[in-house]
Amino acid sequence: MTRAVFFDVDGVLVHGYHARPDLARRWNENLLADLGVDPERFNTEFIFDIFIKKVVVGETAIIDALDRRLPGLGYRGSSMAFLHYWLSHDSVLNTELLAVVRQLQARDDIKLYIATNQDHSRAQWLWHTLGLGELFEDIFYSARAGIRKPEKGFFDFIADRIGPQSEPPLFFDDTPKVIDGARAAGWEAVLFNTTEDCTSHPWIAARLAEVGEPT
Repeated sequence: MTRAVFFDVDGVLVHGYHARPDLARRWNENLLADLGVDPERFNTEFIFDIFIKKVVVGETAIIDALDRRLPGLGYRGSSMAFLHYWLSHDSVLNTELLAVVRQLQARDDIKLYIATNQDHSRAQWLWHTLGLGELFEDIFYSARAGIRKPEKGFFDFIADRIGPQSEPPLFFDDTPKVIDGARAAGWEAVLFNTTEDCTSHPWIAARLAEVGEPT
């Protein structure tokens, strides 16, 4: 029997946005100096507006959204160049956790997955450019599902694709509301702040002990 183990991206597999501000790493701290776009305005007028409302659920392509909003933020360059800057600066992998993931990948009683709120472009970047596709079975993300976690439909989308499970899926995520949503869907969900939150989980720890701790 195998157990499905899921990891979130931002704040878990990637050091970037985190539900706890003290653990966050900003990708846009030099955005004004580098591209002339005020990061606070970008957050307010893009991220918390069209990006969350339309892009992340797959209703609008991110390039179309950037084409619409960047001129109003004073940016006159290529939206493709802006997107590449964004993706490349928001790509600091949690190498400590990924070392643990590689240990777990060696087990034949675990199937590893990603569950995350992402648009199509960044999901592809994570999977192909950052190489997460070499470690995980699949990436389930909001634009693909058409709904964001922690909504029940997000977890239903995954359940339809991984099929019946002998044990509840185990999920590591940094956001309390997502933890609540996963538990409501019947998953075992663990709030993630540091890699120890994964390695100290009894089910994970038992399997790491059998393959050896990562070096």
